[in-house]
Amino acid sequence: MEGCGEDGQVKLLGVTRSPFVARVRIALALKGIHYEFIEEDTPNNKSELLLQSNPVHKKIPVLIHNGKPVCESMIIVQYIEEAWDSKAPFLMPRDRYDRAVARFWAAFIDYKFTPSIWGVFKGEGEEQQKAVEESVANLLLLEEALSGKAYFGGDEIGLVDIALGGLLVGVQTIERVTDSVLIDTLKMPLLSTWAHKFCKAEGVKEVLPDPAKLFEVLSEIRANLTSPPAGN
Repeated sequence: MEGCGEDGQVKLLGVTRSPFVARVRIALALKGIHYEFIEEDTPNNKSELLLQSNPVHKKIPVLIHNGKPVCESMIIVQYIEEAWDSKAPFLMPRDRYDRAVARFWAAFIDYKFTPSIWGVFKGEGEEQQKAVEESVANLLLLEEALSGKAYFGGDEIGLVDIALGGLLVGVQTIERVTDSVLIDTLKMPLLSTWAHKFCKAEGVKEVLPDPAKLFEVLSEIRANLTSPPAGN
């Protein structure tokens, strides 16, 4: 549905299976912002609109608000909060120090946790085991950061919840595809409870990637990554 009126014209370029697109869709849903979702055929057949809107990385997601493109999932989420700052819920703390802390953990998820998860997905043997250990160590730090709160954002879903929560279906699928345990309910009771609650939340459950479809896609990619090269 195309958003007009008080929201302006809002379009989102993406694919439904993408965890990074899910982050943006969660933020838009929580804020109650109407938008037109334009499904891209990536990576094989990128639209001219995508190439024009994100000429640097040529990647989804891209939010187009009144004709102006915004790229990179967590930058988009922060833009949404600032562009519609009068709409509840607030996705970022009002206190500037708390906002800095939230940005720190969101960056930690993107630059420490996500690469370690990718290592689990594409690795084999000792390399994969090392990536599993690194991923678990990162998750334990997030478990500690969650202590005493329902969500990372407090009583409501916020920036860090969206950063990690958008990836949840992907993480759970990678666990299945690689037969690994990452979010251990015994080691991470708070994170396990949070994950279940987050995935069931209104505005979240409707836009998360379909687990069955993502499993099919990631299984195929994994098979191609780990299969031996064809002989001559």
